[in-house]
Amino acid sequence: MSRTKVAIIGSGNIGTDLMIKVLRTARHVEMGAMVGIDPDSDGLARAARLGVPSIAEGVDGLVAMEGFEDIGIVFDATSAGAHLANSSRLAPFGKRLIDLTPAAIGPYVVPAVNLDAHLEAPNVNMVTCGGQATIPVVAAVARVVPVAYAEIVASISSRSAGPGTRANIDEFTETTSRAIVEVGGARRGKAVIILNPAEPPLIMRDTVFCLVTAPEEDAHEQIRVSVEKMVADVAAYVPGYRLKQRVQVAEIPEDQPVETLLVDGDARPTHQVSVFLEVEGAAHYLPAYAGNLDIMTSAALQVAERIAASRGQEATA
Repeated sequence: MSRTKVAIIGSGNIGTDLMIKVLRTARHVEMGAMVGIDPDSDGLARAARLGVPSIAEGVDGLVAMEGFEDIGIVFDATSAGAHLANSSRLAPFGKRLIDLTPAAIGPYVVPAVNLDAHLEAPNVNMVTCGGQATIPVVAAVARVVPVAYAEIVASISSRSAGPGTRANIDEFTETTSRAIVEVGGARRGKAVIILNPAEPPLIMRDTVFCLVTAPEEDAHEQIRVSVEKMVADVAAYVPGYRLKQRVQVAEIPEDQPVETLLVDGDARPTHQVSVFLEVEGAAHYLPAYAGNLDIMTSAALQVAERIAASRGQEATA
């Protein structure tokens, strides 16, 4: 089966890590071009050394390149604002877009949760690194009991946050909060990101809190089993993704105020589910502490692989 050519727009940390993953691990896709706007960027220099066509004129240069018609999938690893322009520029050409920014033009996709529902979408959004790490857990809890409120806290090393990530902090919180509801299934969601300046750099850590109604003991164990299974599903494409400790289900004290966190009309939840995660990077580009890069690029590659595989199956049918 022939492989689908892909282009990556954005030669920063995320785009470069993704390029290396495509070159090293992809089965159904192959590099067709690395695109940036800084001819001196490390990402473009690495691409050239690795034999990948390198374009320093942005998306206009991609459209003008020889062989552009052979590119089937385009990853956008720039910024939310840039993706709006890039998607508009590429729209006439029928390319499948995988958006690694928080622009959220297309449907939110978290591979372990809802990829099958969006394999035909022209532009899919990968939410955020924090969303990829935590929304599967919210969804796992919601499969057992209704989630009235879910809050996630993503802590990443400041060394792993490039200019694009820093420019998109507001979009990060807004996009992740919406996806907690739309993909995770919570009635209400909140997201917090922390850029941790600790030295030496710390591995990405994520915390998920869910307020639920689960008075029966057997529901507690069902929640734990569901979360553990979901963690294994994510770890199948992000090997460094893991639980830090056993899933906790604790009763909410009567005097603990939670009403302001709920949607009007919701019954007061009885329990809080707490899940603590760690994401160790594969060190394809930045060191292993940069799990935020790894989970984002691994998830995006998983989407591309599935899209390409489904295209190949259709072509041979």
